[in-house]
Amino acid sequence: MTTITISRNSRAVSALLKRARRENVVLRSPEGEEFILAEIDDFNREIELTRQNKALMKFLDARARQTETVSLDQAATLLGLNKRAKRRSPS
Repeated sequence: MTTITISRNSRAVSALLKRARRENVVLRSPEGEEFILAEIDDFNREIELTRQNKALMKFLDARARQTETVSLDQAATLLGLNKRAKRRSPS
């Protein structure tokens, strides 16, 4: 998680923060992406909103039903990480 300090001169962001102090705010981008602006002390509300994300819940349910596993070596191969560069001896 990244922490960003907001300038007092940023009126639009300050207005959003003022509103978020009263209730959680869902921010929607022009592309339709949604983000939650919530006071950290109100984490339970963030969890509630996350649980309402049907696509995420469907994904997590599918993951929970998976029974196959992948070993660390298989994962490294799938990610192309098994190709080790030759190391030179220190001079």
